[in-house]
Amino acid sequence: MNRLIVNVLQVGIAAALASGLAACNRDASADVGTAGTASEAATGPKYAKVVSVDPVRKTVSNPREVCHDETVTHTTAPKDEHQIAGTAIGAVVGGVLGNQIGGGKGKTLATVAGAVGGGYAGKKIEQSRQHANTTSTVERRCSTVNDTSTKLVGYDVRYEYNGVTRTVRMDHDPGDRVEVQEGVTSVSDAR
Repeated sequence: MNRLIVNVLQVGIAAALASGLAACNRDASADVGTAGTASEAATGPKYAKVVSVDPVRKTVSNPREVCHDETVTHTTAPKDEHQIAGTAIGAVVGGVLGNQIGGGKGKTLATVAGAVGGGYAGKKIEQSRQHANTTSTVERRCSTVNDTSTKLVGYDVRYEYNGVTRTVRMDHDPGDRVEVQEGVTSVSDAR
């Protein structure tokens, strides 16, 4: 019976050794296929320390038209700018009234004086009426207004690796460290 136990133990130990050896061979071939060299597989990914992260923004201008209605008052140009009608009517009325006064040469002088005075008065009366003519209209006024907005376009990431500080632009904030490959700038984030 002791012999049987010893044989079973020897077979068990041989099986364990064979299975361990097979597992080591599988791991070794997997490392060579994916990592390139055994030393790289042993060290794993390399990380650099992030020194600073600065967001990069772009200002975008969006023009648009803004319109509003505005009341505008216009002075109507007079139809008779020189007030000829008022002067003529005033001169006739003044002349008729002056003709009613006096006789002989005095009548002629009064007629002339009445015509001159009446013409002057008629001109001033028509002039005062013409300035009161104003019109109001509603006019549409439009102008272009620029609405500006800022858009986040990336992050300038400064990181330190092997005593050298470098900067790379990334599309996201990487956190406190970035994964690097020898001879290549940062390749991904690692939080």
